[in-house]
Amino acid sequence: IPGWPSISAQGLVDKLLEQIAPFKPDFSYNRMVSSLEKLEDGSFRVTTDENEVFEAKVVVIAAGGGSFQPKRPPIPGIEPYEGKSVFYSVRRMEDFRGHDLVIVGGGDSALDWTLNLQPVAKSVTLVHRRPEFRAAPDSVNKMYAMQEMRQLEFQVGQVTGLTGADGQLSSATIKGPDGDVEVPCTRMLPFFGLTMKLGPIAEWGLNLHENLIPVDTEKFQTSVPGIFAVGDINWYPGKLKLILSGFHEVALMAQAAKRIISPGERIVFQYTTSSTSLQKKLGVSG
Repeated sequence: IPGWPSISAQGLVDKLLEQIAPFKPDFSYNRMVSSLEKLEDGSFRVTTDENEVFEAKVVVIAAGGGSFQPKRPPIPGIEPYEGKSVFYSVRRMEDFRGHDLVIVGGGDSALDWTLNLQPVAKSVTLVHRRPEFRAAPDSVNKMYAMQEMRQLEFQVGQVTGLTGADGQLSSATIKGPDGDVEVPCTRMLPFFGLTMKLGPIAEWGLNLHENLIPVDTEKFQTSVPGIFAVGDINWYPGKLKLILSGFHEVALMAQAAKRIISPGERIVFQYTTSSTSLQKKLGVSG
């Protein structure tokens, strides 16, 4: 990324949010668009999974490779417990306070949450099918040290059964080298990786090309006028999946989108080095 010898993803996001703040955009977080409908006047109605409804003249899809969804582990009867006592991510550590927690997996997520939730939970049992891990060695060493001090349990094996009622777990059965073991379990965190899915995007009639959205390289418009796609979700000959390329695509897309939003209006191209109105909005001087 030009101008940044090194920057983290979160650092870049923070800087972009700081840069856009003077324009006071609205954000709707932790939502997924469930439907996109074209209206008679050519505008669009967008509905989210939380039943929020937006109407707009232009829709821009910047969905990366799609949505990341956790892989469900092959544990019989897990579905009734999902969202009640089985979770695929941690939003609040307090949700696990005082619970008998079973964490399943052998990667960084499993080890990190084993270490972080141990002081909060009543008990922590880590389950992995083998004694070798795909996690940071330091985390693995800390886990084994805590096991030695009996601060947590580590079981080699696989969870093969769950016991509980009305969505609330009470115990889990682990099949290990020496047979079945039943451990107390009122909360479970399975970490079996993520899978990418386009979700509802695949149903919007955008003439997908290998799960990507074809666009023209003048406007980055899709096959549906008024719908644009930028970033890793789009496809065109010579496409490079780089953040730098995404910035270029957005610049051209914004010009085309403005012409749809304000038809007939003359677009004045401005530079922050010379535009006093932009400088005032950004709080800088020329």
